[in-house]
Amino acid sequence: MNYFQAILIAIIEGLTEYLPVSSTAHMIFVSSYFGIQNDEFVKLFQVAIQFGAILAVVALYWKKFFDFKKINFYIKLACAVIPALILGKLFDDKIDAVLGNPIPIAIVLILGGIVLLFIDGRFNHPTIANEQDITIKKAVTIGFWQCLAMMPGTSRSAASIIGGMQQGLTRETAAEFSFFLAVPTMLAVTTYSLFLKTYEVSQLKGYELLTQSNENMKMFFIGNLVAFIVALLAIKFFIGIIKKYGFKPWGYYRIVAGIILLFYFSFNK
Repeated sequence: MNYFQAILIAIIEGLTEYLPVSSTAHMIFVSSYFGIQNDEFVKLFQVAIQFGAILAVVALYWKKFFDFKKINFYIKLACAVIPALILGKLFDDKIDAVLGNPIPIAIVLILGGIVLLFIDGRFNHPTIANEQDITIKKAVTIGFWQCLAMMPGTSRSAASIIGGMQQGLTRETAAEFSFFLAVPTMLAVTTYSLFLKTYEVSQLKGYELLTQSNENMKMFFIGNLVAFIVALLAIKFFIGIIKKYGFKPWGYYRIVAGIILLFYFSFNK
């Protein structure tokens, strides 16, 4: 992977992490196009730069994250992230097996787009417009919905937002809670990938892959910086779009993008 590819992947991560279009799918498609997806450092990089996107949410909602008087906020996030921690560990190897094949991911992208076309009409009687009114039970339920995104192409954002709307949250509240939930979820995934996971081919830990060369380290820091800046813009953009148009635009985008990518990778194996 060169610097151009690293920056492009980081832009895609920052742009799509909080949109219901699957950042993992988009990064895999681009990496597959360049022929670098099977490189272990690239796989680590795709996960590690989520840290930059995490910081974007913390920066935008810093009053929420650093209001230590509201302990219930932290309890709800801690409870909601537990399903992903457990199931993510159990299915880690199966997830890795799918990451190298863009065709099933394109199919999931299309199917998820079809679902998004009907979400606004299905959950159109929200009763919760404030994060403080989300109970721990509802938070855990949203956490289980988030686990659907373990299949690359689903979108963690889409799964958790749909879960929030199914639990009676307004579109905006569901989106914001999805952002909040992303912080502990992605922090856990990034930490696991860097310090606990042993990569199959090299038999190295993530941080060992990262520190193999100065180039890897530079790409890691540049990638996180780019992902942070782009995610700041994407979050504000997304909130404005769903307030005005709902989820249909993202559904159409997923379907069109998924069909194009499905045909491309089917004929360019």
